[in-house]
Amino acid sequence: MSEHAALIAPAAAEFAGILRGIGETELAARTPCADYDVRALLNHLLYWGPWLEAAGRKTPPPEVATGEAEAGLVGADWLDAVEKQAARLVDVFGAPEAWQGMTALGTAEMPASIVGDMVLGEFVLHGWDLARATGRTVDVAPEAAEAVFTSASAMGDQARAMKVYGEEVVVADGATTFERALGATGRNPDWRS
Repeated sequence: MSEHAALIAPAAAEFAGILRGIGETELAARTPCADYDVRALLNHLLYWGPWLEAAGRKTPPPEVATGEAEAGLVGADWLDAVEKQAARLVDVFGAPEAWQGMTALGTAEMPASIVGDMVLGEFVLHGWDLARATGRTVDVAPEAAEAVFTSASAMGDQARAMKVYGEEVVVADGATTFERALGATGRNPDWRS
């Protein structure tokens, strides 16, 4: 939804703050995403970011020669690369028009608002993943938590079928909206490295 455009820049700023705290020795730390250590999660972000950007611009996706696992995109300049990519995503999805109409993510046609919510989720959820993996905290605005929870709930079954989300985690009574969003995406809010 185009009203979520205003949530992108603050979520990206929080995400960037987490990135800047990651040291070289923490790249091998495991994350709440079962298949990813910190390096692999950063590789995931660098691999899929251009696809999300293209979907927001409603342009063809990037041409790729390898899959995500083989891409090896986390070099010595990974922080600069992820920050520049995040800035491009803010530029695109901070504008309401990126959320309007239809677009394609690769070959899949979908409402552009779904891709916008994916971008917001990348910043918020993967920001939390990286913060937890490296012993940091993340500050998620209530509006962003609500948007991510709504999106995760709506996409849950399909995302689980596609192995994008893990099995839903039941959260405690009285859980915050963000904790409910984490559970809806298969994350345990109490996860510790």
